[in-house]
Amino acid sequence: MSDYTPELEAAARIAREAAVLVRGYHGKRMVIESKTGGEPVTEADRAASALIVERLHAAFPKDVILSEEVPDSGARLGKRRVWMVDPIDGTSDFILGDVGFVVMIGLAVEGRPIVGAVAHPLSEKVYGGIVGVGAWVEGQDGVREPLRTSTIDGPPGIRLVASKTHRTSRIDKIKRALQIQDEINVGSVGLKIGLVSRAERDLYVYTGGRTKIWDTCGPEAILLGAGGRMTDVDGELLVYDRQDLYNRRGIVASNGPLHPFVVKTLAPLVDHTD
Repeated sequence: MSDYTPELEAAARIAREAAVLVRGYHGKRMVIESKTGGEPVTEADRAASALIVERLHAAFPKDVILSEEVPDSGARLGKRRVWMVDPIDGTSDFILGDVGFVVMIGLAVEGRPIVGAVAHPLSEKVYGGIVGVGAWVEGQDGVREPLRTSTIDGPPGIRLVASKTHRTSRIDKIKRALQIQDEINVGSVGLKIGLVSRAERDLYVYTGGRTKIWDTCGPEAILLGAGGRMTDVDGELLVYDRQDLYNRRGIVASNGPLHPFVVKTLAPLVDHTD
């Protein structure tokens, strides 16, 4: 396997720079617009996107870049290396002045996530990972601690992190089926998967079809680097190299050992996505 350390170091550096920019907007009056589908977008989203795209293009001029805030031209299709950028994941929390938002950068190679960098602007932490190599979290002091997922492989005691703004009643059914008592709710997909990556949670389940590939590429690389697993609710790998940007069949992000039990238990509960 190729050494993707230069890609990770660049992504982590760029994510931290973008996080500083985003933090400068937090809690202040901003221009807020509504995108197609009703999703909010702020001037901070666009500024962070422009910075990240510019920096990635300078570092890797031959690679294709897909950002949430830039129309998808389709140029990524059939390309070996595609960067996937969500300049602010958790925009609703960001607008409200809450804490549940991050900057996310991922690199997919031949349709699979390989490198991920996720920066949390308020804590000044950056998560990084390379699939098959490892993952870490870096504080503002530059010190890195390795990430490793938990080892629980079934009930009791599974700790769930679920959606804050898109939580449905189906999660209650899933909790009962998995015998889960412990649930917390966080806004950003990247933060939820980060909590599983650092063993503060064991499982994240989302049965809807609202997330897009830039929501999951970077976090999946980090989770896999930390020893976890990520699929759709059917246990199939998420697909990053097709025209459709959506993860239509939801997300199951686990510590790894839990995964077979969770997917099997979910099967009769997720015939149709929300």
